[in-house]
Amino acid sequence: MSKSIRLDKRDLILTKGSAVMTRRGYHGTGVLEIVQAAGIPKGSFYHYFASKEDFALQALEYVYRPRLQRYAEALSNPALSPSARILAYYRELLGHFQQQERVEYHCFIGSLSFEMSELLPAVGAQVDAIYAESLAILERCLLEARACGELAADEDCTNLASFITCAWQGVLGRLKVGHSIRPVEEFVVRLQRVLQG
Repeated sequence: MSKSIRLDKRDLILTKGSAVMTRRGYHGTGVLEIVQAAGIPKGSFYHYFASKEDFALQALEYVYRPRLQRYAEALSNPALSPSARILAYYRELLGHFQQQERVEYHCFIGSLSFEMSELLPAVGAQVDAIYAESLAILERCLLEARACGELAADEDCTNLASFITCAWQGVLGRLKVGHSIRPVEEFVVRLQRVLQG
């Protein structure tokens, strides 16, 4: 079997398995549900993953590495001013939710962090690392905004990045429970006021 075929099968397991785990939670998802979703024999799972915990760690990286790259690209787009980049990114997410017939949001990292961060320290550390990288991307863009005069010269960009990130996590929680885009709309309105003062 070639290396690319092995990698393709691993990607399939990560894609299908993370979707199941997002909806059912870590405890509600067994290896059997993961392999059934991927349509592979159970033995194939253990060829790629040492355990369910190892799967969760690899799935976090697999799911969020591309998202972090897209976030970094959006927030470094030279065609827009720093504040406009941030607003454009969150307006695009608002547009995504507006197109849904029934507003739904299932968050893999949110699910794992609430359920497993304390029980599996490695999962908690991986979640923290992903959040820290996302925060750093936003902070760099905010520092650019401050440097070009879009934010006040004394703006604490570390604190502002943390505030925006925490507010967004709250919005996602509201989406999961309420199935309404209103929290996203309110977030974007307030974000625009914060960034364009």
